[in-house]
Amino acid sequence: MPFSISKLVWVRIIYWLFLTYMVAAFIWWYVALVQQNELLTATKIETLTAKGQIDQQHIANIEAFAARKTKQYIGEGLTFLLLFLLGAIYVYRSLLKQLKYSTLQQNFMMAVTHELKTPIAVTQLNLETIVKRDLQPEQQQHLIQNTLKETRRLDALCNNILLASQFEMGQFENSKQLVDLSTIAVQCIQSFEERYSNRKCIGSIDAAIQLQGEPLLLQLMINNLLDNANKYAAPETDIFIDLHLAGKDIELTVKDQGIGIALEERSKVFDKFYRVGAEKTRSTKGTGLGLYLCKKIVTFHAGSIFVKPNQPKGSIFVVQFKAD
Repeated sequence: MPFSISKLVWVRIIYWLFLTYMVAAFIWWYVALVQQNELLTATKIETLTAKGQIDQQHIANIEAFAARKTKQYIGEGLTFLLLFLLGAIYVYRSLLKQLKYSTLQQNFMMAVTHELKTPIAVTQLNLETIVKRDLQPEQQQHLIQNTLKETRRLDALCNNILLASQFEMGQFENSKQLVDLSTIAVQCIQSFEERYSNRKCIGSIDAAIQLQGEPLLLQLMINNLLDNANKYAAPETDIFIDLHLAGKDIELTVKDQGIGIALEERSKVFDKFYRVGAEKTRSTKGTGLGLYLCKKIVTFHAGSIFVKPNQPKGSIFVVQFKAD
């Protein structure tokens, strides 16, 4: 990260030096043309005066022509300068965006590597233990269940990466159907409590709420919202999920009592690879794809998603769909 910051600073310094030089060149070009125009005008007047072939009207015409040329230089110069500055601003913003995106991708690769290594290492250790040691059936069952848990975690991570790539390239196939969102939400709560037995998830789910959608995507969206709440909520606190009809809309909310999200970061949490907090001090696991996929899935279903603060602490993620 320090290398990235240093690189960004150097890019800014070089860019602004180059931009300053180009603006100075534009000004020098304008001054040189004006001076040349004035010199040519003075030379014409002196030459004609020396030959006795000039009068006041002739001088006025020459000076008027010189004034028009000066205005032409000003107009052309301001037009070129404006176009140059607009292009420079666009390039500068694109460059900064690309550098920041590159840094986020590097952080993502490191996070993915870590997220992949953990379940693989646990699975390998559990299987080696079962093979090499004569364990009691209860111990074997415990290790097998733990291995299955890690493989499900690995499968979820791979699904997130694959789905993000499909959305990015516009290759996800639309196979919407009438689905029971209430049933999906209940299944997600049960799955969450199986994966995190030390965490309580309290659900308030209205029955038979249906919409046209892709069941696997909706399931992934709810799972990602619950996993996100689990990452940032204090261990002793509960997570709340609510699904109900609000007028003509279907509203799903996931509430946690965690660290919350600062106002300036609420619009960024759905960006690809973005994770709340400083990269050096962040202790929570993740790849920065969960909420990004939630946003993509909600948009895919013509809905909206936003985050607001929970009271007295924490965050509330709100998803809204149009009811069929």
